[in-house]
Amino acid sequence: MSTAPVRSGTAADLGAVRDRLWQAVRTGDEYAATDVVLDAVRGGIGMESALLELIAPVQARVGTEWAAGRLTVAQEHAVTAVHERVIAALAHHPEGRGEPPWRPRITVACVDGEWHALPARLLAEVLRLRGWHVDFLGAHVPTAHLIAHLHRTGPYAVALSSSLATRLPTAHAAVTAVQAVGVPVLVGGAAFGPGGRYARALGADDWAPGAREAAALLDAGVARPDPLAAHQPVDDLPHLADQEYTMVVRTRTVLVKETLADLEDTYPPMRAYSERQREHTAEDLGHVVDHLGAALYVDDTGLFTGFIEWTAHVLAARGVAARALCPALESLRVRLGDFPRARRILGAAHDALTSRPAAPNVPGSGKSR
Repeated sequence: MSTAPVRSGTAADLGAVRDRLWQAVRTGDEYAATDVVLDAVRGGIGMESALLELIAPVQARVGTEWAAGRLTVAQEHAVTAVHERVIAALAHHPEGRGEPPWRPRITVACVDGEWHALPARLLAEVLRLRGWHVDFLGAHVPTAHLIAHLHRTGPYAVALSSSLATRLPTAHAAVTAVQAVGVPVLVGGAAFGPGGRYARALGADDWAPGAREAAALLDAGVARPDPLAAHQPVDDLPHLADQEYTMVVRTRTVLVKETLADLEDTYPPMRAYSERQREHTAEDLGHVVDHLGAALYVDDTGLFTGFIEWTAHVLAARGVAARALCPALESLRVRLGDFPRARRILGAAHDALTSRPAAPNVPGSGKSR
């Protein structure tokens, strides 16, 4: 399958090509998807724009479609796999080989536990196009393995990516460990919050909202940290001394189990749940506790409230009342009665839910439970 080349960079042109790319990846047709992108390159869009103005926004649409209940997790993974193949085809295309490496080595990796690797892959390809020598380590890189790699290769800088806020404690440990060997750390991804607020809290050397901004920061130069000035993560976040984060993380399994039991009494519809629905509910409660832990770690109520509001939106798209989350939040608040920060965060999320207007069921969306 071939498509008409893009002959200009107007929004209408790009929009049309994105639509064709979406149709191709949505059906799992990697050959059609590759043709769409390569035809756009032949039409003059440029390799970097193909990565960041075609592939990136179409990939972002995947999350939107999943949240609306129009894609399954399996379909989401299939689309991502097609995009990976398209990026590989671009990298081997004559116009995609970029400049021979004349800039220093950069290590690009996802933090331990972060499986959403495509944003990091896009950054790696942009840096290659701009002449950097890039080591792309991919998803879920344990910090110990990352540090061993740095000792072997001595890069100019490390770019760390994370999409999930629940990975912030791990990201913090990685930032601190990398700086301890004298390598500066640039971070990016949705995990680091609006405007990179958590990047600063975790002591990263810099933050970028996207690949072009990250490349510009590296072009401008990044100061190398002094290994002798290395510090512990708690130095950046003195509120961790209250041990609330530590206790919530350590008792996660118990909190989920006891909250699940409470819901059987306080949320009557749950009594009719099948075993599979109960398992899904337990998974959801695990995510709630994990995000509570992340909010405690950075001491930001908005992190947890934002997650709960997003979860409510997803539930509503599947025909489940958002206020079904309220009994779980209240149960956790009672069980964490000795933790004032946790109670404050849970209370704010509960208030945000109860002030939401009731949303009508989405026709045909089905139930998530």
